[in-house]
Amino acid sequence: MTKEQKNEVIEVLKEKFSQYNNFYITNTESLSVAQVGKLRNVCFNKQVEMKVAKNTLIRKALEALDAERFEGVFDSLHGVTALMFSENAKEPAMIISDFRTGGKLEKPELKAAFIDGSVFVGDSELAALKQLKSKEELVGEIIGLLQSPAKNVISALNAGGKLASLIKALEDRAN
Repeated sequence: MTKEQKNEVIEVLKEKFSQYNNFYITNTESLSVAQVGKLRNVCFNKQVEMKVAKNTLIRKALEALDAERFEGVFDSLHGVTALMFSENAKEPAMIISDFRTGGKLEKPELKAAFIDGSVFVGDSELAALKQLKSKEELVGEIIGLLQSPAKNVISALNAGGKLASLIKALEDRAN
């Protein structure tokens, strides 16, 4: 690979790292070409971009953007590395997990994930990443929580009217 080609790859990676707040660093070393192709198709169908690049080029792209911000992922840049970029922080974790379960495989293995400024290191973090909620899910939960007190007040007022009529009926019966 010529210096010019390397610089092109670094520029493409810098664009991707700037475009997405979430990316996963995975190890796809023991996967066959057919399995990697299948993984790419799954990623494409779920709007996750998958890129394979040399670790030194990934590191140079991250350092050029903000070495301090991405410092936590540098130790994960070894071996065969595939990057997964996504708007949805949870989707790559689901893809990795489902791909491993469906194919009864141990790979792809999560090396690290960078989610909105937080770094998750190691395959053991995959379960936690699968539990992440999307922005839409969080907004829905907050709206539900805000509506809940209002619903309770309305229910109490409706029940209060029924209770008042029941007391009046019992009072009338007693007289």
